[in-house]
Amino acid sequence: MKKTLLATSLIALALAAPLAQAHKAGDIIVRAGAVTVDPHEDSSDIWVGALGTNVSGTKATLDSDTQLGLNFAYMVTDHVGVELLAATPFSHDVGVSGMPGPYAGLNGKLGELKHLPPTLSVVYYPLEASSAFQPYVGAGINYTWFFDTKLTSEAEDKGFSGLDLKDSWGLAAQIGMDYMLTDHLMVNAQVRYIDIDTEGTTNILGDKVKVDVDVDPFVYMVGLGYKF
Repeated sequence: MKKTLLATSLIALALAAPLAQAHKAGDIIVRAGAVTVDPHEDSSDIWVGALGTNVSGTKATLDSDTQLGLNFAYMVTDHVGVELLAATPFSHDVGVSGMPGPYAGLNGKLGELKHLPPTLSVVYYPLEASSAFQPYVGAGINYTWFFDTKLTSEAEDKGFSGLDLKDSWGLAAQIGMDYMLTDHLMVNAQVRYIDIDTEGTTNILGDKVKVDVDVDPFVYMVGLGYKF
């Protein structure tokens, strides 16, 4: 009896889900969930003013962070929408690696930074509105604002002072999917690649230190959405 009831419930759910109407022109969609920025950084060798050259084999490093992510989308047609990615500020540890010989003590965590990466995209949904499953692709532009940078006390004890990263403009691409639970409620998953390039600068014992960093993160988000 229980198996029959369970089977009946699953069949009813499977039949009901496709009846949920997906996106149509004029819809406003709000999504919220967990979003992770995972940098795949590739930095130049670090330039040290005291030496007047780049130090071969040295790198800058960044770690990942997860925050609350928000999406706001407006459907221009049944298949094309405009979407804005927003989030609470991400926080990353900044590190140095590969410093040789007498500079080896400078390796390790250098400081922390926060950033906001608002991204505006055009998204395309290929399936008809009658489909509860709605995959999509998108492309757009990103502006990354770095702020609230600070050195660790350990770095300051080693003679570092000041930390700054330049803001960045870059392109972004994404793939994602919505699955309509009702005519208004949906689950969402998406992956983005964002082109973020910056220059980091600090000082060691009064001499400038700088490095170019291609941050280029993958951004993962899973959450719920509501269609108005």
